[in-house]
Amino acid sequence: MKSLLEVDSIEKSYDYKIILSNVYLKCETGDIIGVLGKNGTGKSTLLKIIYGILTAEHKFVRIDNKVRLKAYKYKNEISYLPQDNFIPRNFKVSKAISLFIDKKNIKGFYEDSFIQQIYKQKVNQLSGGELRYLEIKLILFCESKFVLLDEPYNGVSPIMIDSINEMILKSSKNKGVILTDHNYKNVLKVANQLYLIKDCSTKKLKNKQELIQLGYLKEGML
Repeated sequence: MKSLLEVDSIEKSYDYKIILSNVYLKCETGDIIGVLGKNGTGKSTLLKIIYGILTAEHKFVRIDNKVRLKAYKYKNEISYLPQDNFIPRNFKVSKAISLFIDKKNIKGFYEDSFIQQIYKQKVNQLSGGELRYLEIKLILFCESKFVLLDEPYNGVSPIMIDSINEMILKSSKNKGVILTDHNYKNVLKVANQLYLIKDCSTKKLKNKQELIQLGYLKEGML
């Protein structure tokens, strides 16, 4: 049976300026939801509100018919990749893995040639792209039913992006994934549903051509 994350009636403003209004989206396990929008439209803000680390004037977040005002308290239900790095810089990679990953999943986590290359290093020895890859994999290996990914492709090389997309697609077999990134081409590669934030609200798209019709992309950018 699939799990369901419902987000409805999100209202958020800063200094009396409306950022998000009447925002709605729905994600089931098996879905990869791409949330797109121009700079400053509130994509990251929306993910933080869903996760419960940012307040909103109004919000409705429900996971499997249970209202979650502070979803972050339910680690088995939802996990979140922020834009900023979250692993302490003085940690060894192996320590971060042991703290984040359940013991029964450790073996599978290490079945990755890149992880085998870096696990003895300290986090502060990793490049920005290497660290991002590690963080994404840690989040995707969490036990949660849903994953929120904020700018997962930022600072990552094209080769690593391909591996990240493979991880996202594999994880979506038993998780629901919501991601947002300025690298829209990679979002389009993995997402099976698209939402566009425009005029403070979300619009579920029927196809990617609507990104041009609604002014997010120009002709020839798809």
